[in-house]
This record gives sequence, C-alpha cells and structure tokens, in this order.
Amino acid sequence: MTDEMNQHLDFIIHEYAKNALRTICLAYKDLMPGENGANHDEPQNEEVKGVEKSGLTLICIFGIMDIIRPEVPGAVKKINRAGVTVRMVTGDNIVTARAIAVQCNILTEEQLNDDRCCMEGSVFYEKMGGLVKRNDREEVGNFKLFKEVIPHMKVMARSRPEDKYLMVTGLRQMGHTVAVTGDGTNDAPALKKADVGFAMGKTGTDVCKEAADILITDDNFYSIVKACMWGRNVFDNIKRFLQFQLTVNVAACIVTFIGASIGKEAPLQPIQLLWVNLIMDSLASLALATELPKPDLLERPPQNRADYIVSRKMTKHILGQAIWQCIVLFTFLFAGEYLVPETKPELIYEPTGNTFPGRADDWEGNPLWTKEMTTEYGASRHLTFIFSAFVMMQIFNMLCCRKIHDEWNFLESLHTNYIFIGVWIVIIIGQILITQFGGTVFVVSKYGLDSTQWGLAFIVGLSSIFVNALLKLVPDWMSPKLGQDSVDDERKARGANK
Repeated sequence: MTDEMNQHLDFIIHEYAKNALRTICLAYKDLMPGENGANHDEPQNEEVKGVEKSGLTLICIFGIMDIIRPEVPGAVKKINRAGVTVRMVTGDNIVTARAIAVQCNILTEEQLNDDRCCMEGSVFYEKMGGLVKRNDREEVGNFKLFKEVIPHMKVMARSRPEDKYLMVTGLRQMGHTVAVTGDGTNDAPALKKADVGFAMGKTGTDVCKEAADILITDDNFYSIVKACMWGRNVFDNIKRFLQFQLTVNVAACIVTFIGASIGKEAPLQPIQLLWVNLIMDSLASLALATELPKPDLLERPPQNRADYIVSRKMTKHILGQAIWQCIVLFTFLFAGEYLVPETKPELIYEPTGNTFPGRADDWEGNPLWTKEMTTEYGASRHLTFIFSAFVMMQIFNMLCCRKIHDEWNFLESLHTNYIFIGVWIVIIIGQILITQFGGTVFVVSKYGLDSTQWGLAFIVGLSSIFVNALLKLVPDWMSPKLGQDSVDDERKARGANK
C-alpha cells in the first residue's frame, strides 16, 4: 500500500461517509494446509487475530446504508414543533452521522460545520469529566460545561454505552424529561436510566426490551411521535373530566348546604344527587375521556413538571361556572314563584301564584308550603324545576369542558366522538324521564314539568355556554393561584422541559 493508494482509499471512504454510507473493507488471504494460522478459527485472546495482521489483499470497499423511512424526517419535524429535542447517538463515524442527521432533519445544513453540534462519544465523555457520585447520586463531573454544551449538541458519533448513559444522566440532572430509544444490549443502561425507555419490538434484544418501558412493535420512529400525541391526549382527557366533575361538586355542595340551611327542605334530594353523581362520574368519564388525539396537540410545548393537574384556566372555569350556577339556582329557589310560569290552575297556591316551593314563606311572610299540600299534590313542582335546571346546566357545561385551553370552538370534531354524543343524548332523555315519571321515587312532582317550564330550564342550561365564553375573556392571572399551566407560558416551558 503506497501513500498515494492510502490517500485514494481515504478519499473514497470520506465521500461515502458524506453520503450517509457506512464503509466495510473486503479483503482475503490464502492459507496453505499446515501453514501457521491454519487453525485461525480457534479462539484467541487478541482483539485482532495473528492471521489477520498482515498479508491481506484488498478486493473492494463497500458503501452500505440503513434506508431512512420516508416518514422519519417529517416525524422529527413534528416532534420538534412539540418542544421535544431529538438527539442522535450512534456508533457511526462523525462524517456519516452528520449526513444521516441532515437527512433526518436532526441537523440543518448550517449546523454541519458547528463542532458544538456534533461530537464523538469519547471526546464528549472526557470533556464532561465522566460520571461521579455525589450524595449517592450519579452526576456529571463537569456539570457547568455540560449545561453550556448540551443545548447545541445534536449528534454523538462513535458512541459507547457509557457515553449515552452520561448524556441521559446529565439531561435528567438539568431537570429535563428524557426518552431514549435503542435496540441493543448496550443500550439497556441508558434505557433504564431515562424517564421513558422505548425498545424496538422486532430487532431489539431481550435485555433491551427488559430495560425499556415501552416496546415499539413496528420499529418506527413515527410511533414515538404517536406515543407523545396519545400521552398528551390522555392527560388532557383527565383534565377535561376533572374540570367538569369539580364544577358539579362545588355547585352541588353550595346549593345543597345553603338551601337546606335557609329553606324548609334541601333543593336537591339525596336520590336526585345520586343521579347527578352518576352523570358526574360514570357518564362524564365515558364522554370526556374518549376524545381522540388531534394533530394540534403537537403544536404546543410540553407540560411543565411543576404544573398542577388543575391549571389556572381550569380553575377560572370551575369557579366561574359554579358561582354562576349557584346564583341562578338561588334566584329560582327564593323567587321562583315570581319567575317560573305555571299553566295548571289547580297547582297555583293563592295569593302568591306559587307552586309549592321549598321555602316556608314568601317575601311578605305569607305561608307558601304546608304538609297538607305535599300530601295532596306530591313533591314541589318548584323544586322539580330547580333540579331539572341544575342538570341542564351540567349537560351544556359538559360540552364546554371539551376544550380546556380557552379554545372558542368547543364543538370542534364533536361529530367524530360518537360516545360523547351517545352519552349526552342518554343524559337528556334520562332527565326528561325522571322528571316526568319519577314521581315519589325521585322526589319530583307527579305532574312533571310543562313545555313552558322545560323551555325555561333549557334556556337556563344554555346560559352555561354564554358564561363559558365570558370566562375565556378573563385573564388567567385573575384566577386563584392553584396551579400554573405551561401552555399559558410557552417561553418557560420551551426553555425548561425539552
């Protein structure tokens, strides 16, 4: 091999590497029977066997490539927009690694010549001072330098298992949420150290799969993007359900306690609260926790570790809706005889025109309700209306709770969620049947409600949508400081949680 031949081969290898090709040399050597090295297949301690050290004839240099799936570059772009930084840790040489990273949209053309963006594993490990133990915790030796380097670093070439493990340790030490992918036994330590480990289901080793949290059955990076989208969707579904449930809880507790303390009987009877509880728990969980993920979930930054599950936006809507519901219900409770029209003359109690309210007296002190009336006519039609109006407000508030980030179009994609539509219709039909035919079982008037009263209850329910729109205009800083939402503060989230 002359110097000229060496330079020529180095040029070929370099050109292959720039085109994302991995190079493999093919050479041969003739061995005669009985010659030294004839038993070359026997195990030897040396890394390179004696027969391989000299006398080989070069045939060719292969350039091989792992074909990049067509969906991967787009998937990397999507995950980047979601606030997730993708870093490639590979055993390829640095030239090949750079070329592959550009094709996958991990690196831009401008970053190719930036030494901070690409680094070999051994160099990285040495610069960072390796791993040290402090207070029984593994930490980066030179953590100050690590914090300066890691925001720029996108590619680690010629990496060893300890290099990958050091990167994961440092990122977690900075407070980042770290996900790691891998398919080999050498990836197991990093997979176990990460917050979330993704192992390749087809090509991954058993040790790798054991160390991981999630198996990617199709070995496709795009599946990680879908996992991120589904994770955010599940979290949002929980928040939707909580916003609805807490609103019903706050309103029901206040109305029941104050109404029972001031009035002659509780506005909402125990059996009625059981029906409300069924709406609030079982049916609402089916309706609000079955929303399918939307692509726009990947257009916002990650959730901050310090955030409460009940964000400020949710707090604003929970308290706002609960206060509005209490105002409406107390208005009808204490002045219902003047507000709720009555079409059945036999049910009107002269001289006030009242329909047997829960209060003992009207505003002038005249008796409005007696045991004799209850025995003759059944439960109060006035309180029956309040029960129906309360449930109607929850039904329309359930629609509003589909959006928890102050989006205006709360009906978006409603037609795709058949479970929500089915549950919503079941609740409406169930409330009508209970009100009209529940009688003594549900402590409602045996006459039910007439069409005028149902129309009024429907309008009262629609008011929840109007209040929801007004609450969107209220600044989040005006809501109690029960939590903070990283979606509200995008700059902080992008800076602290990649």
